[in-house]
Amino acid sequence: MSPLTFIIFALALVCSALASPISGAVSTLEKRVTHSGRGTWFNVGLGACGKTNVDSDKIVAISSAIYGSGGNCDQYMHITNTANGKSAWGKVRDECPGCGAADIDMSPSLFEELGSLDTGVLKVSWHFENKAFTLP
Repeated sequence: MSPLTFIIFALALVCSALASPISGAVSTLEKRVTHSGRGTWFNVGLGACGKTNVDSDKIVAISSAIYGSGGNCDQYMHITNTANGKSAWGKVRDECPGCGAADIDMSPSLFEELGSLDTGVLKVSWHFENKAFTLP
């Protein structure tokens, strides 16, 4: 084998080693589903997730259809008022049996970040954040 052929072969071998994936470094992406529905407000207290909150906490109650057995308890949601573009994060702590599938009920303090309590009902879009999400 000529020295030039050997150098090309060695270079190709090094490049292929550098281009191969690192074992154990697996990254997964979670599919984000954006929901659109009505946003209302309620006075909080002991929620279906078993936690007691106050009206100044940023709390969300989700529909029974999505609440299920409580798998989203303590998960953050990002909520946007589609009329004015204001957005905020809230934490799931309750179930809203009277809500439609994509509707949410919010604590007064969370609702006020998106609109006026006097409005009563907002058109919102929202999605769950990754379960490991923490507020920025």
